[in-house]
Amino acid sequence: MADARFEDGDEAPLYIGAEEPGDLAVMSALVQDAVFPIGEMTYRRGKRQFALLLNRFRWEDREAAAKARRGFERVQTVLAVAHVLAVQTQGIDRGDSDTVLSLLSLTWLPGTDGAGRLTLVLAGDGAIALEVEALEVTLKDVTRPYIAPSGKVPGHG
Repeated sequence: MADARFEDGDEAPLYIGAEEPGDLAVMSALVQDAVFPIGEMTYRRGKRQFALLLNRFRWEDREAAAKARRGFERVQTVLAVAHVLAVQTQGIDRGDSDTVLSLLSLTWLPGTDGAGRLTLVLAGDGAIALEVEALEVTLKDVTRPYIAPSGKVPGHG
């Protein structure tokens, strides 16, 4: 079975941003069940940037894939956060570079003057909390879609 190609579909690579909590809700739905090796997490303190290279399930293509009876897809996507002042993790061993994490959602807790805490909620009670000066998050597909190795839609339960 060959990998899916952008040329085969009607959709272009995803590239969206979030600067308000409502925008973040849409982004959270798109990254639900994305997986990433812990080594693909980067914090550049001097530039106040945090980024993850995710293997994102293409929720936006799920119905079309089912209707066409073709494989469900994933795509590599960069989730980048600007204005990051601090990063904290909970429930994950950052020293184990072989660990693969599963992203469940993005949540926002506003602070004062546009600042706040962006939390990446992970499966297994893990979390990555980013203290930010302002909410500015981008999500950009950086590879062509590929057939999801499991061949299934992610499930919870």
